[in-house]
Amino acid sequence: MQWNIRDDAPVYAQLVEHIKLAIISGEFKLGERLPSVRELSAAAGVNPNTMQRAFAELEREGLVLTQRTTGRSVTEDASRVEQTKRQLAAAAIQSFWVNMRKLGFLPKEALQLLQQSGLEKKEEG
Repeated sequence: MQWNIRDDAPVYAQLVEHIKLAIISGEFKLGERLPSVRELSAAAGVNPNTMQRAFAELEREGLVLTQRTTGRSVTEDASRVEQTKRQLAAAAIQSFWVNMRKLGFLPKEALQLLQQSGLEKKEEG
């Protein structure tokens, strides 16, 4: 997992997002045991308490389960993961529209740019 910790948001929130994306993308599979807090905090270069806080948030959201004997694992609830995926997509779309408005684009113009960008990517690939 590639960790990219920025200065513009709380570290624990960024860790939550990184781990969510790893779960959604299948890097961490449903039901898979997760690396320990110490392992992940060392890999990310953060304090173990910060990683613990991120895990607590992921557990609160139902994406991570903690069991005393086996440690932490990804939920086996595929619908919960799909719901999280859709929530992140909705937030990305909302951010796109807000940024396009800030740049002075009308919705129709922004949609045309988006469509052109998609076509260019297909032609490159």
